[in-house]
Amino acid sequence: MTKNAARGDGDDTVLAARSIGKQVSSPEGRLAILTDVSLEVRRGESVAIVGASGAGKSTLLALLAGLDEPTAGSTWLAGHELTALDEDGRAAVRARHVGFVFQSFHLVPSLTALENVMLPLELARRPDARNAARDVLGRVGLAERLGHYPRQLSGGEQQRVAIARAFVTDPDVLFADEPTGNLDAATGTKIMDLLFGFDGARRTTLVLVTHDRSLAARCHREIRLDAGRIVPAASAPAS
Repeated sequence: MTKNAARGDGDDTVLAARSIGKQVSSPEGRLAILTDVSLEVRRGESVAIVGASGAGKSTLLALLAGLDEPTAGSTWLAGHELTALDEDGRAAVRARHVGFVFQSFHLVPSLTALENVMLPLELARRPDARNAARDVLGRVGLAERLGHYPRQLSGGEQQRVAIARAFVTDPDVLFADEPTGNLDAATGTKIMDLLFGFDGARRTTLVLVTHDRSLAARCHREIRLDAGRIVPAASAPAS
């Protein structure tokens, strides 16, 4: 990987890591979660991070998104070197460039569906927050649920709200960590159809952590982890 490619200068690289590692303390001493991981992801790509439980998938996602700091190496997101920034700086980059969809939805229970989707726009002081949120909720099939609170929505509907909130800011990168993990198979398929539909329409880069082989196969390629290291994985055409 060239220095410019890692930084995203002069090409379509939107996400990159160079020799990152993550160690944590344990009763047995220092434990390596990730070791010498290097990668780059281009704008508009969909990439699945796969591997057995404990392989380091969610840790890698957190480091790439700037939610955590590596103990070695460096990361770049949309041209910003995350490892050179403090937490406030990383948060500012995430607010401008990143959307998240998690297994547990992470909706604010005291806010309606509309208010949950408006929240990142209001934090960015967007004057069109209400109209933009209404529009994207309509696109995910929730035009009749704007005033409902999370407790009044099914799991699939809550995940639709989470997807709407993730895409309403038109992010460069969407990180999705087991987004169908709390859903039944049929609902999960509908959610992923929706996720890949938004991803393709907006040329958003999708980084997907999943145990589901059928979901991973829908991505342009896979990044396979084994005991915290990247191992070769066959490329797969997107559906």
